[in-house]
Amino acid sequence: KDAQKEREPHVYLSKEEVKEKIQSYNSSVTDKLKMTLNANGIYTGFIKVQMELCRPITVQSSQSQGRSAPSNQETAFYLPDGCVNTLHISSTNTVREVIEALLKKFFVADNPAKFALYKRCHKEDQVYTCKLSDREHPLYLRLVAGPKTEMLSFVLREHETGEVMWEAFSIPELQNFLRILDKEENDQLQTLKNRYAAYRGKLEEALRGVLNPG
Repeated sequence: KDAQKEREPHVYLSKEEVKEKIQSYNSSVTDKLKMTLNANGIYTGFIKVQMELCRPITVQSSQSQGRSAPSNQETAFYLPDGCVNTLHISSTNTVREVIEALLKKFFVADNPAKFALYKRCHKEDQVYTCKLSDREHPLYLRLVAGPKTEMLSFVLREHETGEVMWEAFSIPELQNFLRILDKEENDQLQTLKNRYAAYRGKLEEALRGVLNPG
């Protein structure tokens, strides 16, 4: 179930409460991905993000990585289903920063505005998926939920069709979308013409049978 508008209130924790939660969190960790509380009250830790992308991503080639100037040495491909990546972040990192860091880690050249981060959680034997706002803090959500991914997990997706930020796409991408739409429109028109041509043929055949019996 997708609960796009669902928003849980952010409970602000005191430094002592954060310390207690981190101790409880670390005592339950089974994969050694523990959290660390710094003297300034900021804590760091790890989150795992599952990639659920329907469209291909554009990745910079090894020759173009590290260059400041744009390069045409890029490759587009579909990411395998179920791919999970681990990020080390701090409690101050926002959802938008996490998306940017995730794409940068894997040299993805696509505009971060194309993507959204979702949280997936279990409530009363049901699975809820909720899109996170850019200002939310994933590590805080991870701390509150605990280390079990069954209770809370993060998912990266493209923005859904109804909320696509078209300005985030390049001109060649938009032109390619138009070509695809033109092809689909022509295919639908041809299918419709074939259907009515078949109806017309049957009607003409029936009419000939009435006019020329036997």
